[in-house]
Amino acid sequence: MNDSTVALPWLVIREDDNGNRYRVGRYATRAEAQKIADSLDGRGHKQLYWVERLGRSGPAVAHD
Repeated sequence: MNDSTVALPWLVIREDDNGNRYRVGRYATRAEAQKIADSLDGRGHKQLYWVERLGRSGPAVAHD
């Protein structure tokens, strides 16, 4: 693990209608990542956003 992995362990992940997943960004805290996921979710698109900690699989918090 490198320094940036340790410093930015929280990811915001986006899944589109076809099941493709993309990393939106990496953040230092879960709260910061959740704020970004919530703001993206609030735009009304039919995308799924969630927060995930590096090294874990599956969503920690899901939005649709």
